[in-house]
Amino acid sequence: MKADIHPDYHMITVQMTDGTKFQTRSTWGSEGDTLVLEIDPTSHPAWTGGNQRVSEGGRVAKFNKRFGGLSLKK
Repeated sequence: MKADIHPDYHMITVQMTDGTKFQTRSTWGSEGDTLVLEIDPTSHPAWTGGNQRVSEGGRVAKFNKRFGGLSLKK
């Protein structure tokens, strides 16, 4: 590895949403900092299988609102 071009790699503490903590090495913050997560695999619907909020005001929703009643049946 080339000298003086890589970021500082140090130990930090990661705090999950349920309060559990673990230590890992990272380039985030500085030595000894705590990274508090707002969303993690124990609470995110993509991993837990809970309700997922799909963009309700997006382009697909606008299309369905405008053309949802149309059908190809005669």
